[in-house]
Amino acid sequence: MKKIAACFILTFSLTLLNACGKEKPLLTATDYDLDAETAQTIRGVKIGDGSDAFLAAYRDYDILSSMDGGSFQFLSAEEIPFDTSLITILPSFFVDGTAVEIDTFCEDNEIEKDALLSFLTDEAYLEHHAVVYQYLVFEWENGAITDIRSESMDYNKDASYYTAN
Repeated sequence: MKKIAACFILTFSLTLLNACGKEKPLLTATDYDLDAETAQTIRGVKIGDGSDAFLAAYRDYDILSSMDGGSFQFLSAEEIPFDTSLITILPSFFVDGTAVEIDTFCEDNEIEKDALLSFLTDEAYLEHHAVVYQYLVFEWENGAITDIRSESMDYNKDASYYTAN
């Protein structure tokens, strides 16, 4: 199961690397916390909410969307078809506990975007840095959120399941 999750995460990561356009703000680690009893996000979004509540909380962030089990892609908030069978994801890389803006990180470390995953999962890098990929998953049916999960992959612990290309 972890190998499947790692492949799934790789898809998100690669899509995240290919995002372009206006720079988006970054979510913090606490943005990924869910209330254990209600599965409500720290921004007040909960199961049963619709697109208005979701967009009020997350419109300004990178949102990956998959319609009817298709591949994930970045869509503007206005393009997301909330009334279909849909999964939306809010992803972030954290290095040493701090959210990473991809372009700045690549520039600071003098690496190309397509080499980022190899860089972050390299054993030598992981010996000196903690790398975690976190994401909020929202499942949708007929315009309403049916499930919310906060998931993560700690590359220092789970990297053996992942192979960067």
